[in-house]
Amino acid sequence: MALRIALFGQAPFGRDSLLRLLEAGFEIAGVYTPPAGKRPDPLAEEAEARGLPLLRHKRFRRKGSAIPELVEEHAKLGADLNVLAFVTAILPPEIVDAPPRGSLCFHPSLLPEYRGGNALAWQIMLGAEQSGVTVFRPDAGVDTGPIVVQKGPVPIAASDTAASLYFDQLYPLGLEAIVEAVAAVDAGEAEGRPQDESRASHQGLVDLEAARLDWSRPAAELDRWLRGCDPQPGAWAELEGERLHCFDARLDGASPGDAVPGQVLGADDGAVRVAARGGVLRIGRVRGESGAKQPAAEVLRAGQRLA
Repeated sequence: MALRIALFGQAPFGRDSLLRLLEAGFEIAGVYTPPAGKRPDPLAEEAEARGLPLLRHKRFRRKGSAIPELVEEHAKLGADLNVLAFVTAILPPEIVDAPPRGSLCFHPSLLPEYRGGNALAWQIMLGAEQSGVTVFRPDAGVDTGPIVVQKGPVPIAASDTAASLYFDQLYPLGLEAIVEAVAAVDAGEAEGRPQDESRASHQGLVDLEAARLDWSRPAAELDRWLRGCDPQPGAWAELEGERLHCFDARLDGASPGDAVPGQVLGADDGAVRVAARGGVLRIGRVRGESGAKQPAAEVLRAGQRLA
């Protein structure tokens, strides 16, 4: 009898996890995604197209406790295993621990390093040279449970953004790891190994405060900040009191000796070159507080200074 899975996820990774699990012969008891937003969710669309039970909730807790009707809804699915493929909501233990085979959770780092909700960004921002993926048994901590499958390491290139690291490297590894971990559970071989707490690190969310560019820092560090915050939330600086998010950035040579950090040196094929300590940053696109991304040279001109 096929293992019955309750899949929690969203976005293309959630959809492709669903497809890979179905291809491997597992049964999907139900699919959980966030409520509908402005853009259609690929996992929700796939579940609907296949006639699978689709359950859409923003949260599973109310005032710190599990929402009883959602616990009951989950129990009625009769799932043998929960798979958390790309989940931002916090699930209560009444759901995580309910299936007979428990739960598996995907994380885009080599745990126990880079625990937390923005692991992709922080790996680049803090200068990690390699990455990987982990599928683990969730427990009461944040990304602290026993490891079932881990794949990597893969190198982080000097040009990688959070998006390129994820889609080019970790996305395909993650799909393989999820199917492998579910197969191990099905075979009764998913014992899990404890995480080495001596190697553990945890970073918070990359909010607006964390994403701000500090022009007192070296150019190489600002380059990592720009790439780590690309595409979300976009590292930013102020221009005449307005927040300006920056994208498609890279290091681009040495800074003139008389240049002030943050000073726009000139334009180059739609991008701008900005002085920093020990180097120059080439910024391809920018986005104001309200509006779409546009070529940086259409917004910035030589002589202006980002603060």
